[in-house]
Amino acid sequence: MKTPLRLAVLGPLLALTTAAYAAVAPVAPPAPPALPFTKATVIAGAQFFADHCSACHAVSNLRYNRLATDLGMTKAEIQKTIMFPGGANYLKGMKPAMTQAQAKKWLGLPPPNLSHMARALGPRFLYTYLTSFYWDPKRPSGWNNHVFPNVAMPNILAPWGGIYTKTGKLLVPGRESPAVYHRQVAEVVAFLRYASDPSVFERRALGRYVIGVFVILSILAYLLKKDYWREVWAGKVRNPKAKTDSSPSTEGGDSTHASSWKASTTASPDTGPHSGP
Repeated sequence: MKTPLRLAVLGPLLALTTAAYAAVAPVAPPAPPALPFTKATVIAGAQFFADHCSACHAVSNLRYNRLATDLGMTKAEIQKTIMFPGGANYLKGMKPAMTQAQAKKWLGLPPPNLSHMARALGPRFLYTYLTSFYWDPKRPSGWNNHVFPNVAMPNILAPWGGIYTKTGKLLVPGRESPAVYHRQVAEVVAFLRYASDPSVFERRALGRYVIGVFVILSILAYLLKKDYWREVWAGKVRNPKAKTDSSPSTEGGDSTHASSWKASTTASPDTGPHSGP
């Protein structure tokens, strides 16, 4: 009797709870694919970032000339495709076109500096965040995010990826196919990953040589170890009872000398060489 009564009482409550959760639960964001990370993807991401993200966000810890040093770009290419904000200095960090006062007035607070964002949050989270925006008329910007609720940032990628509702319904299609859109997002993430660790390509290039040196040293150490132990084992096989045989002979010699000395000291005076009549 107790079990049916409990089901009768708890059943409606569970149903209401499930329905309420379904009404507010966000749609699960798509799983991030394998994110390419090459010099080509970083350059493409840097150009997209300069076109559409540098109006608000700074990457102040990354100097423009590092793009030439690390990625092989020329100064003319950097000045033409990346150095858009007025007054940008080739030898200084990437600054936004919007001033701090303008950002606070228009957005409520200054957008964060993205120099170390990929290192702090990880590339996969950044990709998921950028692809998890949905249309929310209740927000001041008109946008919300599944993994960052009530975010102040608008969805600047909507023209390429489209506009979706919270439940995943497509309202306005984007200008790009889903494959091209996700590739562009991955390129932006690749640039942010590089910006948080500009020496990554140089470190990877040197890493191959460092690993090669350690492999050679390991081989030499192994050969040296074999040579040492070959001599040790050869000595044991050549004379395995050397220590055992030497001990009795030494003890026997010592006892013989001790007996002779004892006999000479206890000999009778009459038998000595200076004995008198």
